[in-house]
Parts: sequence; C-alpha cells; structure tokens
Amino acid sequence: MHRQRGFVLLVTWAAAAATSALGQTVASSAEPTSSGTATTASVPDFSRKWTHPYFGVGPPLSGPGPVTRRPGRLLVGDSTNPILKPAAAEAVKKHGEIELGGDAAPNPRNQCWPEGVPFVFRNTGMQMLHQPHQITFLYDEDNIVRRVRMNQPHPVPVTPSWYGDSVGHYEGDTLVIDTVGVKVGPFAMVDMYGTPHTEALHVVERYRLLDYESANESENQGESENFRLQVSDTGLARNPDYKGSRTAA
Repeated sequence: MHRQRGFVLLVTWAAAAATSALGQTVASSAEPTSSGTATTASVPDFSRKWTHPYFGVGPPLSGPGPVTRRPGRLLVGDSTNPILKPAAAEAVKKHGEIELGGDAAPNPRNQCWPEGVPFVFRNTGMQMLHQPHQITFLYDEDNIVRRVRMNQPHPVPVTPSWYGDSVGHYEGDTLVIDTVGVKVGPFAMVDMYGTPHTEALHVVERYRLLDYESANESENQGESENFRLQVSDTGLARNPDYKGSRTAA
C-alpha cells in the first residue's frame, strides 16, 4: 500500500450492528434501507486510502457498546459486557482464557478463513473506490474485496456469503451501508475477542467526513478502549499534523 499518512478510518459501533451476537434478532428486508436522498453537491468522495489504527471499534454516542479488551490484555475481551447473551459471554471468556494461557485463540485471521463483516474492520489499511452505482472496499490483507450496491434492495431470499449482501444509500452527507446474509463458518465472530454471531447478523455502517478536532477526539476515544497498533513507518501511521478531512464509520 502506498503511503497515505494523512487519512484515518475511525470505526464506531452503530446501535443495531452485530445484532445476533449481541443478543438481538433483526430480520433482513427486501426494501431499500432508507428513502433518504442526497444531492450531488452533498455527497462526499471517499475514494482514497484510509487507516484504522487500533483493534476493535470505538464506543457509540450513547448506550451500551461493543466488547472491548480487558485493561492490559491485547486480545482478551470483557466477557461481562451486558450486551452479550450467556452463550456469547461464555465464548468471549473461553477465547480470553486461551490468550491468557499463552496461545493464540482461533479467529478468522490466524486460521486463514474469510473474515466477514464486521470482523473485517480490524484490517489496518483500506481503500474505497467510489462510483455512483457501487462502493468498493479493498482491504490490505488476503485480497479482501467488498462491493456495496447503491440504492438497491436486498434480494429475497438473501443467499448467505462470507461478506454478506451489502446495499448503500446516502442520508445527507452520510454514507449508510446495510449488510445481511453473512455466512456462518467454524470461526464466525464479529471481533478479535471471539464474540460469535449467527446468520441473523445485521450490520449497519455509517461513513462521514469529520473535521480535524472531531476526528482526533473520536480516534482518541476509540484507542482508550482498544489496543493501539504499532505502525510507525508502514505508510499507515497517524500524522498528527495533518489538518484535512477524516472519516468516521
């Protein structure tokens, strides 16, 4: 990946994301996810390279958030998180016990398995290709490609696939992506802490450009509850002097 030190991808948790793993059930819909429209002038161009500088995702604006790491433990998640059902909490606990024992707990990444959504967010680097009919995500590991059809409904029925069926639309200057139909495999999980999911998983992503101050605040908040990646000179390190637009998801 070419050096793009100025751009940072910040991922926060939407309240309805990763539903079945967190104890909720959301049915997929054949209808477009929103009737909202956006003018050409209000639609930002996300076509560039972005960096996600820490494992995990940031907290939501309000309410319960995703599983975060236990203090001082790299890949040991907090199994007491109240959003987890008992079975999911036990899975996170067992994952952490393996890590604490000195072994690497199995996950899609170390088992060379498709990572799925939202596990794929843990990739350090990502490039977005922005076209009127489609948004394409190119991730920096394992030749991972995601394609998002714009202003289209989910098919009925949805055929499960490793990265699900993703459709997008704009709400003002915010790109909203709705994904259902993520296939379940032997290492199906939504994060590096082993939080499991079922085929009822429903993920909603929201991308918008932020100003410098807002981006720094969001990134610092996310890093406070997750592990900062050491990417000192890989072309993916954060440049604190960059004053241009950032994006949050």
